[in-house]
Amino acid sequence: MENIEKKDLFKRYFLLALGCFIVAFAFNVFFKQYEIVCFGVSGLSIVAEHFGIPSFLFILIFNIILLIISYYTLGFKKTRNAIVGSLIFPIFVALTEPLVPYIHFQDVELLVIAIFGGVLSGLGYGLIYKTNFNTGGTDIICEIVAKYTKISMGKAMWVSDGLVVLSGLFVSSWEVVLYGFLVLYIISFMTDRVVLGISQSKAFYIVTRNEEEVRNFLLSITDGGVTLVNARGGYSNEKETLLLGVVPTRQYFIVKEGLREIDPSIFFLACDAYEVSSRKNK
Repeated sequence: MENIEKKDLFKRYFLLALGCFIVAFAFNVFFKQYEIVCFGVSGLSIVAEHFGIPSFLFILIFNIILLIISYYTLGFKKTRNAIVGSLIFPIFVALTEPLVPYIHFQDVELLVIAIFGGVLSGLGYGLIYKTNFNTGGTDIICEIVAKYTKISMGKAMWVSDGLVVLSGLFVSSWEVVLYGFLVLYIISFMTDRVVLGISQSKAFYIVTRNEEEVRNFLLSITDGGVTLVNARGGYSNEKETLLLGVVPTRQYFIVKEGLREIDPSIFFLACDAYEVSSRKNK
């Protein structure tokens, strides 16, 4: 794992910095300017600014406190990937704040602003998480909550970020708070798309009586492939063959209907294959 983390270190730090800049820009231009409280410590900073605390200062202090708590509760190994992001993100928030007076969306619906801000933030967070770094903040809170309450990280994130969005009621209306929840969903969706990519292939796990016919059918698909795996039925405990087929996403519906045509009682499981590594015959 350490060898993997050391690989392309300069590239990873560059993407981390770029991601932090994009998120900070989106925060100032789309969210803070229109008081859309939508995620993490930066969302809380919008509320804090109404009490006279500058956003970047609130984020910096809060992140440092969370890093210290993380060190004593989660250990250095889980804390180290958040250190750089926790410190440079508030710096980018301070650097991009002067751009706000020059970028104002007059006569633009708040819904459009929320969507564009969510997409841009999701892109930035995707770049950050793709480097195996994070910006600290509620990510640390979620890890601590997940550790001591035994709930999943996903649920912990929705609880913490949901409470952050609701805190927007201190500075705005219910309508804007609902936009905050929309932004939260868009950021989550876009982050996954950047980290995982868009699935170019579909993987089929198939159990059928017509093994040879299904095999030939999958091999007839352009850019398709199939592997035969020895398996044992969980219910019958009998030996059988599992066919693992990979086909281009654009051929998904053709393959699905073709399999049912070959064997009406066929069992298959289809899922996204985000990356396929081919092995060329020598």
